[in-house]
Amino acid sequence: RLVILFTDELGHISHWRAIMAGSLAGMVATVATYPTDVIKTRLIVQNRLEPSYEGILHAFYKIYHQEGLLALYRGVSPAILGAVPFSAGSFFVYINLDKIWREPVVHFTPLQNFINGCVAAAVAQTLSFPFETVKRKMQAQSPWLPHYGAVDVHFTGMADCFRQTVKNKGVLGLWNGLTPSLLKIVPYFGIMFSTFEFCKRVCLYRNGYIESPLNYKLTPGVDQSLRPQELRELKLLRRENFEPRKSALEN
Repeated sequence: RLVILFTDELGHISHWRAIMAGSLAGMVATVATYPTDVIKTRLIVQNRLEPSYEGILHAFYKIYHQEGLLALYRGVSPAILGAVPFSAGSFFVYINLDKIWREPVVHFTPLQNFINGCVAAAVAQTLSFPFETVKRKMQAQSPWLPHYGAVDVHFTGMADCFRQTVKNKGVLGLWNGLTPSLLKIVPYFGIMFSTFEFCKRVCLYRNGYIESPLNYKLTPGVDQSLRPQELRELKLLRRENFEPRKSALEN
């Protein structure tokens, strides 16, 4: 729906408008699912010997009644802001990788698509990781948890968290934990991008636009501007026109 808002009269969308649409989509998804992210962080940082929460539902109930509804959205600001460099970085890198490979995107192999996804995710995660660091600290900090959630700095808000982290840990402290994060997200996005491209080829093949799901070689004589339903109707009409009609005597 967001992509449609940024398309022109011909249905085309520029790279930067696509980045804006992707960033907005990431923000909407972040806000919609954010309470579950807070609960996940609390379950991770709690003391296992004397746990504060017994499970997901208990954590949701306890956080809501002890700290209020806004506690379930603590740290949402850096999460939303971090969606912008992540979406922009990943998309910008991904659409420019064809210049590195020196061949069009349609000729990429599954391995190339996997590498492209990995590189895009690595750059995007590195750019947005300071926001991820601040978000986790804000999620974990709570007066109801032992040692205030075991956060290494104490702060009053997002800007203060940035300031206190840089003051106590240095600028590189904003990137603490980047390596394990990359080990998780890089192969994830590599598999996601390569799977997406392969599924797209399968769909194009099943609808008759290309000759094989293993490449993008166009099917001869097929108008690529037709929609799948229009293409099926055209094939059906051609089939009916070419089939020999039965005579009245045969009927």
